[in-house]
Amino acid sequence: MKKDVQVDEKYNKLVEYSMKSGQIDVSLYAEYDVKRGLRDSSGKGVLTGLTEISDVVSFGYIDGDKIPIDGELYYQGVNVQEMVKGFEKRRFAFEETTYLLLFGKLPTKEQLKEFIEILGDYRELPETFVRDVIMKAPSPNMMNTLQKCVLTLYSYDKQAEDLSASNILKQSLQLIAQFPLISVYGYHAYRHYHHDQSLVIRNPKPELSTAENILRLLRADGKYTELEAKVLDIALVIHAEHGGGNNSTFTTHVVSSTGTDTYSAVAASLGSLKGPKHGGANLKVQEMFHDIKEHVADCQDDEMLRAYLNRILKKEVFDHAGLIYGIGHAVYTESDPRAVILKEYAKKLSEEKGLMEEFALYERVERIGGECLMSGRRLLKPVCANVDFYSGFVYSMLGLPEELFTPIFAISRISGWCAHRIEELVNVGKIIRPAYKYVGHHVPYMNIEERL
Repeated sequence: MKKDVQVDEKYNKLVEYSMKSGQIDVSLYAEYDVKRGLRDSSGKGVLTGLTEISDVVSFGYIDGDKIPIDGELYYQGVNVQEMVKGFEKRRFAFEETTYLLLFGKLPTKEQLKEFIEILGDYRELPETFVRDVIMKAPSPNMMNTLQKCVLTLYSYDKQAEDLSASNILKQSLQLIAQFPLISVYGYHAYRHYHHDQSLVIRNPKPELSTAENILRLLRADGKYTELEAKVLDIALVIHAEHGGGNNSTFTTHVVSSTGTDTYSAVAASLGSLKGPKHGGANLKVQEMFHDIKEHVADCQDDEMLRAYLNRILKKEVFDHAGLIYGIGHAVYTESDPRAVILKEYAKKLSEEKGLMEEFALYERVERIGGECLMSGRRLLKPVCANVDFYSGFVYSMLGLPEELFTPIFAISRISGWCAHRIEELVNVGKIIRPAYKYVGHHVPYMNIEERL
């Protein structure tokens, strides 16, 4: 025991040295005009590349003046809100969205039919992969499971390093098709080995959509309603892509620019998306709502809600981070089009599930939280709910476990990642290498006997 204490003390000293060594004077960022987070002082992203895959619009111009507008999102030039409206009379749209992102245009009926058949054929994992990889050492975090499986799939690919357009497209389509299986099977393995639950492994059906297969593979009885599958499908559509500057997609560009293989590039993007500031944000929204319901005596009372949300902003309660999760966005101001779409479907699902009171609470926090944020932070531009605000609520109503919230994001976003990877390689750009300013001090080397 004494030895363990001594080891801990020695380690704690190393931690202290490490923290001191890595600390940079914050004022130096302004002195050298460093764009922290690759953003300027107003929060706008620094221009680092060009893309035709998607466009995120939050401002318009009137007589030369820049004004905030309701947010718009375009996939290959097509307005996503118009796409979703066009999908209303059709059952499923994620596969069509993936086609658009990868090939630059909306498919004909015949092209879409052939594309869905290809994805159905590619959904099958390599023989014994489930037993030998997914079932071995299951992780409590499904994003790590996805990373492990993606990197291991490299070993099953005889052309893993082939960077030809035809091979990269094949690898991309295979991963897009396989992500739902890896995520759901990984979750079942985790439940079985860590929580002693029954192990249910069901094969996908090639004729079913991605959304249908997810619900069928996840649920013990394999059943789901038409609305449940439709809502999940729309969630996949709106999460599929969001410009080249979001962290995980920028990671795709950065890593792909080195000329590495597809599996390494996708694994890196997964590592980015796992972070709570990116793909894991909807989990924080869920935690915040649990906390609000626990500590606000009457959640239907606007003033009680306002008082508690202000305390969250002041870092007095909840996680003491001073954030109202799900409110505000780096680009959108008046509205996030993805949140607008998801809110509409959240309402429909709430009606089916008998959860309209819960939906009403989300609406109140959305309205009051925005007001509190603008007042408390003295913001000059409007703030709106972002896509994470309603996504966790939707996933909960669908019966998706929290362990799969971020993997669902990945199942969708890999379509965008693959489109950006192809774009990066087709344009044969330079390796991405931003600069860092050295602000330390040069010191002479000292012999070990002279060091203090």
